[in-house]
This record gives sequence, structure tokens and C-alpha cells, in this order.
Amino acid sequence: MIIFAMESSCDETAAAVVRAEDGRFQVLSDIVSSQIPIHALYGGVVPEIASRAHCEAISGVARQAVEQSGVSLSDVDAAAVTFAPGLIGSLLVGVSFTKALASSLGIPLIPVDHIRGHVAAAYVEHPDVKPPYLALVVSGGHTSLYHVTDWNTFTEIGGSRDDACGEAFDKVGRVMGLPYPGGAAMDRLAAEWFALEREGDVNPFRFPTPAVADDSFDFSFSGLKTAVINTIHNEKQKRKSDELPDEIRREIAGAFTRTVTEGITKKLGAAIRETGASTLVMAGGVAANSHLRRAVEDVCRRRKTVFAVPSLHLCGDNAVMIAAAGYYGWRAGIRADSSLNAYASDEGSADYLAALERKAEHHENHADL
Repeated sequence: MIIFAMESSCDETAAAVVRAEDGRFQVLSDIVSSQIPIHALYGGVVPEIASRAHCEAISGVARQAVEQSGVSLSDVDAAAVTFAPGLIGSLLVGVSFTKALASSLGIPLIPVDHIRGHVAAAYVEHPDVKPPYLALVVSGGHTSLYHVTDWNTFTEIGGSRDDACGEAFDKVGRVMGLPYPGGAAMDRLAAEWFALEREGDVNPFRFPTPAVADDSFDFSFSGLKTAVINTIHNEKQKRKSDELPDEIRREIAGAFTRTVTEGITKKLGAAIRETGASTLVMAGGVAANSHLRRAVEDVCRRRKTVFAVPSLHLCGDNAVMIAAAGYYGWRAGIRADSSLNAYASDEGSADYLAALERKAEHHENHADL
């Protein structure tokens, strides 16, 4: 089958056309229009500006995706769209566009949860991944551990009690004076520090772990973020300057990155041990961080757990992952109608998806009679 997919939950307008058959995916087109240059002026995403930019870009992005795919709209069998969670204005643009497209073509409309989409990105390049498995989602808005027992059944067993990992990276990077978004620049600075450390340098900075000190699989990045930001301010005050020397920035980036990776892998190792998971999927924008990828891969190697992580271009927001998740929603009989709405958080959206799943199961049971 041919799936058209749309993603617009934050500041990327993305569309893709994907061929899906028996759990194998062929990406026919993958178009992403980023708003980074716009939001870099403000040091972060401005919701109203983001939604307006989606309105301006969405038709062109969708057209480009179809043209690049080599198929016509009449060949498309289903349309999948991110409907939650995310910025409500941004989501509404994508949902409205895709509802209209599905209605005009007379094809099924598949609502996709953004987090499940991130996890599904791994299916594109790792077709052997099958439930049950453990999923670690690390992004600008989420840091969560899921026990995935079915293609459409995600049980959260741990997560951040406050800030997300990606939000902490971006905020620390912004206060440090790094270009927006700060994650990539932090990755490079940390790599420079770790190279110096291997030569014998000692890092003078220590920060509190984000791993909550209990038996849960939870994290807390608020205290870590505050500690790092206070350290940056103190270092600037000592020098009576708004600029930090390169060596101090490298040390802070290295200490912060190590603290994050050690905190996440500590809880991850415990989760793998308790669930007995034989496969771990890592996904989300922060999954592109080279140091976290290596640390998680090392945990999986030591625990003899299969490690599946998307390529860098599929870690960020994209529509290919929405098509992959949409395919399994379609197989389960999940369909939305013209009443489909967008949800900014998981509250409400989870109930909506559960209702569609029950409806699909009811129809399947009656079809078997």
C-alpha cells in the first residue's frame, strides 16, 4: 500500500510518501521544511509564528512530496497525520490539511501519536524489530521509557517528572551562548572535552544526576538544568563578561553531557533488567546525540540486548516515521473521520486513540461472525 503522511507538531513541516508491505517500508519521498532560521532569532520556538509558517509551507511541501515520490495522488491508499502531542496551532494545520486530502481522495485517515511515530522510525531501517520491546524516547518535549507489547500498545514505565532532556540541552546551550538549537553545538563541544580528557585533563565541574533516587525508572532534569545554568552565570560573573572562554564551555558541555548519559543509562539498565527486554529502540531528536547513542549502545551490548536506533535524519521530526506508525494503525483498523481534532498533550488524545481501537476491534469481531 501507498501512504501519504504529514507531520507538523512543532517547527518542521514534513510530508512523505511511503510504500508499506508486510512490515517493510520503501521511502518514496521525504520532505522536511525547517523553521530553525525563523526561531533562531528568538532562541526558541514561538508557537504563533510556527503555526503561521506551517500554513505558508504545507501545500508546497505536500506537493513536493507527491512529485518526488513518482506516484500520483490516485495511487495513495491512506493518509496518516500527527494529531498529538505538540503545539496545538501547528498540529491543527497538519490535521486540517490531511483531513481535507483524505476526504477529497476518499481514502482512510489514520491519526498518529507523535511519540509512537518517533519509535516507528526504527522500523524503516530495522525491519526485524518486533514487539515486545523497550523504547526510549528522548526529545525536546519528552524523555520516556515505554514497554511496547504490541504495535499499537505502549505502556509508559518511566519518564521525566519535569523538564525533557532535549529542553535541558537547548536551554543550557542558549545560556552558554551557543547557536539555536543548542544540541548539535553541545555535542561538538563535549566531543572536544572528551578528547582532552583522554589526554589526562580533569573536569572541575560536577552536576546532579537526572536519575531519580528511587526504584522508579523516572528522571528529573530540572535540578540539573538549574545547576548548570547557575554555574554558567557564576563563571560569567567571575570574569565580568557575557562570554565564556572556549575551555570553560568545553568543560561544562562535557560534564553536562556525561551527567545526562550516565543518568539515562542507569535507569535504562534497570528497566532492561526488570522487563527482560531483548530489544531496545531509541528514538527522538536527542537520539541524534553521538555520546548518548554510544552510551546506550554500550548498555545494550553489556546486557546482550538488540539495539535499534534510526539514522540521524530520521531522529528529528519527519513524516516517514508517521507513515510507519500509520501503517500499523491502518493494519489494526484504526480510522478517523472528519471530526478528528488535534491535542496538545497526551491527555485526551490517549482516550481518543483507545476509543478508535475499541471500535476497530468491535468491527473485526463482528466481521468474524
